[in-house]
Amino acid sequence: SRRSALVAGANEAARGALSGCVVAFDQFPAEWETLRANPSLVPNAAAEIIRWQSPIAHMRRTATQDVEFRGRPIKKGDRVVMWYCSGNRDEAYFEEGHALRVERPNARRHVAFGAGIHRCLGVHVASMQLRVLLEEMLERFTRVELMDEPRRTASNFSAGYEEVLVTLK
Repeated sequence: SRRSALVAGANEAARGALSGCVVAFDQFPAEWETLRANPSLVPNAAAEIIRWQSPIAHMRRTATQDVEFRGRPIKKGDRVVMWYCSGNRDEAYFEEGHALRVERPNARRHVAFGAGIHRCLGVHVASMQLRVLLEEMLERFTRVELMDEPRRTASNFSAGYEEVLVTLK
């Protein structure tokens, strides 16, 4: 059914973004303080976390026609890979793309969920889950700290985490 496709589509992205959220704020504690000082930034912060985390590593497609892209030919039948992390950290588009910035003006322009007809069905569900998590964390906690090095999922598709141990104060 469409509902189960929507939930399944959001699952991987949401899990990666939710765990990536605590990793992000551990690495960029000043951004947590900025968010605490201005909770109205939650929607933008959620988009920025998704951009920074890029829960899905890549997507491969097959070219359906010959095209030229940035001076390079792509022939019909060629395999083309979109690396989301690369796109989401492109310094030509995202200043200091490696850094988390909850006030980033173009955070919502990330490509973590694909684009066009290949956009993730669960984009809104995953974003909503992250916004709710942030709102609840802001109400309850003053600090987010990792207890140990996060363990990444062994996957060539997911850029998420297998285990993230945190202390919330």
